[in-house]
Amino acid sequence: MDATSDDDLCTALLVRVAKGDRASLGELFAREAGRLIAVARRILRRSDLAEEAVQDAFVAVWQRASTYDGARGSARAWLTTIVRNRALNMLRDGARLDYVDDDMLEHFGERSADAEAAYAALPDREALKQCLGQLDASRRRSILLAYVVGFTHGEIAADLKAPVGTVKAWIRRGMIALQECLS
Repeated sequence: MDATSDDDLCTALLVRVAKGDRASLGELFAREAGRLIAVARRILRRSDLAEEAVQDAFVAVWQRASTYDGARGSARAWLTTIVRNRALNMLRDGARLDYVDDDMLEHFGERSADAEAAYAALPDREALKQCLGQLDASRRRSILLAYVVGFTHGEIAADLKAPVGTVKAWIRRGMIALQECLS
């Protein structure tokens, strides 16, 4: 497939996304995410942050696909601009780029044990424990670290050795599953 037909397909998918078609967003992501992660990685020099920038960009695409104007440029260029701007904003927001020293990591390890202790302390017949037990281990641990211990997404990502965007998705999807289970 050449660049013109890639962009034509990208434009068609974007039009469908603007109409609320989630499947088209998924297809657009599948087709473009690899290229866009590479763009973000060149700017951020970290894969986990590049993945987060692309995930944030696709949330923005979902919310603002209707603002795309083909007269101003190609759909692929529009996507690349969104990712580039997200990555540059992340560079400016130095909080995500802070590195944690060994003493702080040891302290995180002590605090992360509190999450498992809180889960274990719940009575077995408690609805919350039963619903948490239905989640896969990564989602459950992410939620416990966020809501019991108060870790940030970045701290959870470091604890679980996962990209920040993945941790955000685990928490979001896990909370949705908990709400459904508890209702």
